Amino acid sequence: MEENEPKTGKYAMNYGLLTGLVGVVFAVMLFIMDMHYEQVTSVQIIQIVILAAGIVLAILQFKKAGGGLLTISEALKVGAGVALIAGIVGLLWFFIQSNLIEPDYLDKVYEIGKIKAMKDNPSLTEEQIDQGIEMQKGLAWIMYPVGLIINVLIALIISLITGLILKKEEAAY
Repeated sequence: MEENEPKTGKYAMNYGLLTGLVGVVFAVMLFIMDMHYEQVTSVQIIQIVILAAGIVLAILQFKKAGGGLLTISEALKVGAGVALIAGIVGLLWFFIQSNLIEPDYLDKVYEIGKIKAMKDNPSLTEEQIDQGIEMQKGLAWIMYPVGLIINVLIALIISLITGLILKKEEAAY
């Protein structure tokens, strides 16, 4: 191993912070436009594109710093690290938004969910839907680790594809 070999952690941290900040800017934009309650596919796709762009950029820069060499293992480490850091930054924004900026955010989300559930399931009574919402409130904390895990799983897929495309290992001879 060479002394000048780049460290995956450095690229994961730098590009994870950058990707997380871009994601927060997007979330702030949604908040300002009062679209942060909408759960439309286009918003989720844009969030995945932001994550994918951060991962691909990080892997490309890592490969460039490593003299054009890249293993799939390194690509996976960089990508998972970017997603983890970006996810933590995103969760920090969500925590600030839902506790400080708009303390009744989750209550509004539950109310929107209640209206949608009543529309989609007319056979359920309002009491049944309220019971389901109360159960969700009790398990709301689980969305934090699950969100991070999903972020990292998506990143592993993106990193694997990127790593397979960009892979170049040092000659064995």
